[in-house]
Amino acid sequence: MKKNIIPIITTFLALGFFIAIVVLSLPQAAYEEGAQNNAIVLDGKQVIEIKAKGGYSPKLTMAKANMLTVLKVKTMATFDCSSSLTIPSIDYQKYLPASGETLIEIPPQEPGSTLQGLCAMGMYNFAVNFR
Repeated sequence: MKKNIIPIITTFLALGFFIAIVVLSLPQAAYEEGAQNNAIVLDGKQVIEIKAKGGYSPKLTMAKANMLTVLKVKTMATFDCSSSLTIPSIDYQKYLPASGETLIEIPPQEPGSTLQGLCAMGMYNFAVNFR
């Protein structure tokens, strides 16, 4: 019985190693490919819109660095854990209204930095990559 399981385990390990090599060799652009263009500049401020309901959308946003940014979080009958928003890097934690818009000022971020938002349980999240 033990002799039959060793080839199976070896196959799974080899497959896992192959997948890790392929994923780690992808260029950064492949990760950013799914990023949404939901950042606009209005009156000298960058405004990023995130929807919160059953998670956060979009999950990845590309934004300009070194610019005052306003995160506009929209809720619409949101009663799940995505209504409890935490942004650790700016020490932000708040329960969002069930419906409406919440504006969060983000200080200018360095190029290459990432701002991550997540729900109270850590189950839902979003990221803003600054360039």
